[in-house]
Amino acid sequence: MPVTAKLSKRFYEVLGEEIATELVTWFNDVDATYRADLRELNELNFGRFDAKLEQRLAELDAKWGARWTELDAKLERRLSELDAKLELRLAEFKTELAGVKSGLRWMLAFWAPTALAVMGTGAGMISLLLRR
Repeated sequence: MPVTAKLSKRFYEVLGEEIATELVTWFNDVDATYRADLRELNELNFGRFDAKLEQRLAELDAKWGARWTELDAKLERRLSELDAKLELRLAEFKTELAGVKSGLRWMLAFWAPTALAVMGTGAGMISLLLRR
């Protein structure tokens, strides 16, 4: 909002109405010119600032994009390593399970006749006791 300069009455009386008015007009014109120049300079500075900000944001975006890509590759590598370890352990577990299964067969082969013999002996003892 432009401020209109006014001078005191004494100034108007000493210089005269015409010169004082011309001086006030000149001050107002200079003020308007400086304001316009300042506005233009501010707009130019803001334009430069905005361009630098855009450039830095683009650089930051590229930097973060590279970091995310690197992190994604690292995660994929670690997941592959973990998958390989898991596959190895699963194969070991299958081998152990096969060994346990084989051991259970031998146990069954040993304990089934033994259990039948014990049950037969028990049935024989009960039949002897019941005959009396």
